[in-house]
Amino acid sequence: RSGSVTGVQTCALPICATDAPVGHLKFCEANPDDCRIRGHGEGDVELTTRRWQELLSVNRKVNQAVKPLSDQAQYGMIEKWTYPTTGKGDCEDYVLLKMRKLMELGWPVSALLITVVRDENNEGHAVLAVRTSSGDLILDNKHLHILAWQDTKYTYIKRQSALDPRSWDSLIPMHVAPTVAASGADKDH
Repeated sequence: RSGSVTGVQTCALPICATDAPVGHLKFCEANPDDCRIRGHGEGDVELTTRRWQELLSVNRKVNQAVKPLSDQAQYGMIEKWTYPTTGKGDCEDYVLLKMRKLMELGWPVSALLITVVRDENNEGHAVLAVRTSSGDLILDNKHLHILAWQDTKYTYIKRQSALDPRSWDSLIPMHVAPTVAASGADKDH
């Protein structure tokens, strides 16, 4: 599927497992109910007019309600993924709140995937990839507009697995990823 982030060839298999961001691991330790498997990977959501309006509304309301503030300024630490209960947060906090709001509207967690990208300044950034019948759409705290993933200026690095929100998949094309020896034959013993 050319309209889907899942269409990116990353390994011999369509997608390779990778490490979850440390901030997400700590978020899951603190919020285990928000990271448990729900459903069976229901797949893409049919993008009806009602579903499109839900995406627009949640993206706009969260972007307007939360004011940008780094974790360092707010918590005195480099990385902390949490819900923006203070009305302030960084990109991951926007994503977490958007996921929660969409799940409250009945969206399956398997269609709502936290995605790590390199932004237009080559800085780390998190967005919410929403798997729909029209392709993967990106909800972003930097933009009120919702874009198809390929219409953003981002480089996609990794994202949550649609099967298990605690697992993550690499989105780096194999030709970009560092070469790893398949056997120990070239290792010094």
